[in-house]
Amino acid sequence: MTGDARPLPPPSLWWRAGALGLRRPSLWATALRQGARLARPRWWAHPPFVPVPDADYLRFRFETQYGDDAPPEPRDLLAYLEWCRAMEDERGR
Repeated sequence: MTGDARPLPPPSLWWRAGALGLRRPSLWATALRQGARLARPRWWAHPPFVPVPDADYLRFRFETQYGDDAPPEPRDLLAYLEWCRAMEDERGR
């Protein structure tokens, strides 16, 4: 990672997105599946010992979606989960 890498979104984004997600129980299973799919390989063997995506991967995804200027929106996470659920339904999971 270079010194000019885009910083990750602040924790407040994740809290706000989580609060929105709690109001959408129909997306909970999809969110759990996506969390498992995006977790770092062997996450249990490396700090922070939590199944989260790799920080470089998240930076890449946020930069390709938002560019350098626009901040991520919590509602976009719900739109992503809805898209994932639709793709799962189409593929038959």
